[in-house]
Amino acid sequence: MEKQNNTILQTNLFPDSEMNPIQMESRPVSCLGMTFESDEARREYFRDELRRKLPELRLIEGFPVGKDDDIIALSDPPYYTACPNPWLNDFIAEWETEKKKMEAEGKREKDFKVWEPYTSDVSEGKNNPIYNAHSYHTKVPHPAIMRYILHYTQPGDIVFDGFCGTGMTGVAAQLCGSQKDVLDLKEKDAQIGVRHAICSDLSPIASLIAATYNLKYNPHFFANTANAILTEVEKEVGWMYETQINGKLAKINYVIWSDVFICPQCGNEIVLWNEAVSDDTKSIIDSFPCPFCGNHCTKKSMQKAWETSYDSLLNKTVRMTKRVPVRINYTCNGKRGECSVQKFDYELIKKIDSIDLSKYHTYEILLGDESGRIENYGISHIHQFYTRRNFILLQKVFERTRKNIFLTAWFTSILLNVSKMYKFRTDRKGSMLYGTLYFPSLSIEYNPINNLKNKIKDFGLDYPAYSSAVSLLSATTLYNIMPNSIDYIFVDPPFGSNLMYSELNSIWEGWIKLRTNTKKEAIVNKTQNKSLYDYTELMNESFAEFYRVLKPGKWITIEFSNTSASVWNSIQNALQAVGFIVANVAALDKKQGSFKAVTTTTAVKQDLVISCFKPSDKLVTNAGKVEPSQSAQDFVEEMLIHLPVHIQRNQSTTAVVERSAKILYDRLISYYVQHGYDIPMDAREFQQMLHNSFIERDGMFFTASQVVEYEEKRANTTDFVPMALVISSEAEGIEWLKRKLEDKPKTYQELQPEWMQDMTTPKRGDVIPELKDILEEHFIEQEDGTWRKPDAEKAADLEIRRNRRMMKEFATYVEQALKPRAKRMKDCRLSVLQYGFRECYKQKRFADIVAVGDHIPESLLTEDEILLQYYDSAQSRL
Repeated sequence: MEKQNNTILQTNLFPDSEMNPIQMESRPVSCLGMTFESDEARREYFRDELRRKLPELRLIEGFPVGKDDDIIALSDPPYYTACPNPWLNDFIAEWETEKKKMEAEGKREKDFKVWEPYTSDVSEGKNNPIYNAHSYHTKVPHPAIMRYILHYTQPGDIVFDGFCGTGMTGVAAQLCGSQKDVLDLKEKDAQIGVRHAICSDLSPIASLIAATYNLKYNPHFFANTANAILTEVEKEVGWMYETQINGKLAKINYVIWSDVFICPQCGNEIVLWNEAVSDDTKSIIDSFPCPFCGNHCTKKSMQKAWETSYDSLLNKTVRMTKRVPVRINYTCNGKRGECSVQKFDYELIKKIDSIDLSKYHTYEILLGDESGRIENYGISHIHQFYTRRNFILLQKVFERTRKNIFLTAWFTSILLNVSKMYKFRTDRKGSMLYGTLYFPSLSIEYNPINNLKNKIKDFGLDYPAYSSAVSLLSATTLYNIMPNSIDYIFVDPPFGSNLMYSELNSIWEGWIKLRTNTKKEAIVNKTQNKSLYDYTELMNESFAEFYRVLKPGKWITIEFSNTSASVWNSIQNALQAVGFIVANVAALDKKQGSFKAVTTTTAVKQDLVISCFKPSDKLVTNAGKVEPSQSAQDFVEEMLIHLPVHIQRNQSTTAVVERSAKILYDRLISYYVQHGYDIPMDAREFQQMLHNSFIERDGMFFTASQVVEYEEKRANTTDFVPMALVISSEAEGIEWLKRKLEDKPKTYQELQPEWMQDMTTPKRGDVIPELKDILEEHFIEQEDGTWRKPDAEKAADLEIRRNRRMMKEFATYVEQALKPRAKRMKDCRLSVLQYGFRECYKQKRFADIVAVGDHIPESLLTEDEILLQYYDSAQSRL
């Protein structure tokens, strides 16, 4: 059958067209230093090479679950392989050679460096035709990614995305070569020119979609072929989508189906549509009387009706929830209309249901945290996601598309919308609940021919040349990418338990016959026995690989979307554990559509964009080896030169929170703890080093050259927005008081109302001391009852006494944790824990850190970056 269909594609699809597929592919092509008589010859040569390499490639982590023939059929090597791509280093070598040529021609700089992260506002919609061609669970609009690529790279650079999803990073890299697309962004000093991209993902369907977005093809050939396929299939099975209107045949556009329920009072079957939907008022009511006994009924009070039938594809009897067709939308003589289901329609469905399916392919859905819900509907295989006629038609189309990746992606793009999961709405537009496997009680059965026709124009992409390579590979093992070979990384990684990618992808992947290898899937998932700890470990492995392949001094951007502070800390700790230094965290304000500075990075209520850089070889070599104060100074200097000097919002200058002493010290501690180095100095010594080595302005620290630039830019703005401070922890309360007492002393009575106004809920398990207690520990009370900031000498004395008190309190935590039947402590002072963990780390009392960490509130440990770093480091040293 496959051979017959392939012959049809090559000879019969274009009887009246000037474009013949054989003529189109007869031009010579060059690839990786070799020349082939046609693109098809290139494809077949590398497919043979790929087949020979498959036994070795199968040993690599993340290799998909599937047969060799299906991997070969889905691949377009060397540009895309539906498995680990063995030619990535060959592309890198070729692109590096191109760079040298471009440098000789003056088209790029030899020693291009980016010192500051991208901090401009970003607002990009999701209505771009490229964005909408194929649905997926998460996407970052490619114009947004373009802004980052244009900032961090120059033409010819190599961009990598190890969690590529649908490949928008690759699209963005290529469109950096489009003058129109770049100019539309209005980015200052943007260098127009194509960037090369390597896109990789663990999911077979994601990598396939990414390939079709990023590889060269002829859109006219695609459109002609797709239309010809639909013409053939419609001739063969179009009769299944006919209805009868006034004795004339009409074409079905869609059918509305309704679940059937059982009345809990009389036991009769109730068709939900008949009782709950009002076409007159365009509404669906929640409750109604049973048409048989008058009992008050709701969906929650009723049980679903079930029916048993023989499944010829599974060769067994199956039991599924009962659904019936209720309305048909049709086109007759060029006019659309809608009517109730008639005898003709029932007889047609009965005829279709008698068709033997045993010759077709199906795929069992592996049950998990998300996919387990399908058992509630009696569903276990992908063919059961569709009505019988839709499944048969889809099989006919798939037979004709499966050996061309662009046609296959086009086919998969409509699979969800023509399933039983497409929800009916009274406006007749319908909708999908993405991110879940949910079957609505009222659904729409679309005619797939119409959906596929409408999708053809969305796939009309036409790039001028190959500039990307796509691989199916686990981010934990980038075996085929050389160290220090990537110029920039942009990733939108999976975020804990937000989405169960492999389960949600199982419908698409069942059709293409390749399934995600979930062993290295970075998610929190009970079915896979993956906890937050396992997720963190997988992210650590992935970021370690990103660190390995990125060149020193270059940047990585991570787009983060999760409301869990513990998951946020896992991401941030994973980044810092492998060596990256976090330079900037920005939040996507969904209401305003812009990025704003984040001051409380654990309060993740918005999408975040994290900017990190790989430190220079000098810093890596000297850290932990040279004299402590010099080591700390080197770290801070490298940190400062990679931070924005000035962030402007309209006519205002906004403070850069990462330049504050607290954040700088946190970054220093993170870097040293994560690398197992001794902490070079305490907070007081660090403050002294900052003031001795750098220049302070507006609570921020700068190098000598930076402060000149900062003062010039601030002078040209009308307003200065200081670092916003809320009081959700003891440390934030201290900083709040320092700012309030900066200009003049104030009384407790003056401070207390504002203190209460700026107070927010602390982390669960943390206890914030009373305002009076914090004043007594950190500030000086004068004879007139006002409080002031202490001078340097007095501040040192206060800190010494405070540290003694905190260590004494921490000792009680240790004592409690070591009791034989100790339970988790309900409330603790976060500042005491942070100080105690730091002192224990210095004294190598790792067991005490772990003991206390195991007995404080779990949320307090996982949601605080400092505690979690000490705890993880201590665990690894026991």
